[in-house]
Amino acid sequence: MGLLERFSLSGKRFFLTGGSRGLGREMALAMAEAGADAILTGRDAESLERTCAEIRALGRKAHPIVADMGDPAGCEAACLAALDECGRIDILVNNVGGRLVNVPVEQQSLDDWQRILDLNLTSTFLCTRLLGGEMVRRSGGGRVINIASISGLVANRGIGGRSYETSKAAVIQFTRATAADWAPHGVTVNAICPGGFFTEPNQRWARENPEVIDGFLAAIPMGKFGEPEDIGPLAVYLASDASRYMTGAALVIDGGYTLW
Repeated sequence: MGLLERFSLSGKRFFLTGGSRGLGREMALAMAEAGADAILTGRDAESLERTCAEIRALGRKAHPIVADMGDPAGCEAACLAALDECGRIDILVNNVGGRLVNVPVEQQSLDDWQRILDLNLTSTFLCTRLLGGEMVRRSGGGRVINIASISGLVANRGIGGRSYETSKAAVIQFTRATAADWAPHGVTVNAICPGGFFTEPNQRWARENPEVIDGFLAAIPMGKFGEPEDIGPLAVYLASDASRYMTGAALVIDGGYTLW
C-alpha cells in the first residue's frame, strides 16, 4: 500500500456528533473527501441537513440524526438508531461539547455542573460504549476519536465554569484508559486537543468578552487562531490506516498556546 493510500477512508463509515457546524462540520467534510460515508448528529435539523448535502456533493452518503447528545437518553437513542438504520460503523468521532457556563466554581449550581459533564463526558462515554463496543465485539478493528481540548491540560484564564476543564481532562484520561483496554482488539482510541479556533462559540465569546479573547490571542506563539478546516487533516489521519500504531494519544493543535 502506497503512502497516500494509507490515508484513504474509502469503504468506511463514520459517526460524528455535533456535525452540523464548526469543527465537527470540517472533520466530517474532510473524512468524506477521504472516501468515508457519514452519520451526523446535531440539534438543528436545518444546519445538519446542509452539512449532509455538502457531503453528498462529494459523492458520499450522509445520514442525519437530530438529537441532543447532551441528554443521556437522547444520546443513547441516537447511537442505537445509527446501528439499526446504517449498520457497521468503522469510525466514531465524539465531537460534541461546550462550556456554556461562565461562572466561578463557588457560584456554579449542581445542575449546571451536571449539564456540562453530560455534554462533554457522558456523551463520549455512551457513544464509545455503544458504538466503540460494537467495534470490539465484531473483532474487525475500528477507530475512536475523542475531541478533548487544551482546557483538559491547562486552566483557561479569565473564564469561569471549571466543569469544562474538568470534563475535558476526564475525556483525555478516558481516552487513555479505553485505549489500553481495546488495543488487543485492534480498536484505537485517540484524542484531539484543540486550542483557539474561531468557531461560532468563540465568535460569540469575542463579542461578549473581548478582553478574554484578546488575551488568549496574545498568548498564542503563532499569533493567530486556528481556522476550522485546520483540524480536518488530523481527523483523517487518526481515522485512517496511517495511524494504525497510535493509540492513547492526546494530540494538541493550538498554534503553540500550551508551550508557554
